[in-house]
Amino acid sequence: MKSLVVKQLLAFFRKEFYHMIRDKKTLFMLIGVPIVQIIIFGFALTNEINNADILVVDYSKDAATQRIIGKIQASTYFNVEQGSLSHDELETTFRKGKIKLAVIFPANFNYDLLHLHKAQIQIIADASDPNTAETLTNYISAIISDYQAQLETTIAMPLTIEPTVRMLYNPELKGAPNFVPGVIALVLFLLCVTMTSISVVKEKEMGTMEVLLVSPIKPWLIIVAKAVPYLILSLINLILILLLSVFLLDMPIEGSIILLFAESTLFIICALALGMLISNTAKSQQGAFLSAQTNMMLPAMLLTGFMFPVENMPIVLRLLSYLVPSKWYYTIMKAVMLKGVGLSSIWLETLVLAGMTFILILINIKIFKVRL
Repeated sequence: MKSLVVKQLLAFFRKEFYHMIRDKKTLFMLIGVPIVQIIIFGFALTNEINNADILVVDYSKDAATQRIIGKIQASTYFNVEQGSLSHDELETTFRKGKIKLAVIFPANFNYDLLHLHKAQIQIIADASDPNTAETLTNYISAIISDYQAQLETTIAMPLTIEPTVRMLYNPELKGAPNFVPGVIALVLFLLCVTMTSISVVKEKEMGTMEVLLVSPIKPWLIIVAKAVPYLILSLINLILILLLSVFLLDMPIEGSIILLFAESTLFIICALALGMLISNTAKSQQGAFLSAQTNMMLPAMLLTGFMFPVENMPIVLRLLSYLVPSKWYYTIMKAVMLKGVGLSSIWLETLVLAGMTFILILINIKIFKVRL
């Protein structure tokens, strides 16, 4: 019985692969478009951010530090959290993506400023998003400079406050480390959803669905057989993008390759299941394609977070972004590729993706059985 099921699956796999190979335009879109996009996005795209979560660590706790912290809190650019963390705790907080930037006041800050006429402030930024890191450090530096100018007019004495900036994960502030994970999420999501969205409805339009429905193979096996070729092709796309990232964009992969491919496989299955859901409910190939493009492209581009910061958006859009699978995958890819984190740091995002995938697969099986 098991050997019969395997033979049926292999037959369907061959059928789907033959369909892809025959259609040269579709094959080019599946292979060529990701390569073009990774090159264009990796070199050309930039963005801006505000309303970032930052941490302020004050070891001095004097009047000067409190006034500077008050200015930072009054700014609309930051959501400020105060605390005292060790070096390892601070590193862990950055790796988990809880903060974008940390401002650290050393002990005796006010004493050094008034008696030595010179004091330092350490600024540590998460440069996995270089544009965000540079923008936030510029905002903080401007606030510090403004306080220094006000203080000099009060005491009529030249003072120097030196911000010591440290960029984590991307010290050279290259654009590729930010956009490569975003492009991977965007390309895989749109291709998987778009191509599988026409797979079932195509069989109906060609008149071959009746043959499939009366065959002895079970409905869920038909769904699996249609999805697996696109899963394999998407993994090939992922390999091509990663090779381009490493050798063309000079972007090292800090984390586990095995974990990266496991998370990518989960995301691809989720996107395939979503595309299959569209295909199961559509009445024509054109309708399925338009539905996939119009309903999925904008959320994937706008609500993922790599082109436009989600933190800047109204609360309704921020809540809506939680329903977009590519948002969670983008967070995972940045953490694994740039910060080298393990599963313990991205378990929540992985759990959300797994839950979405499971629900979409169940809905697909239920709808397909109803069609029988």
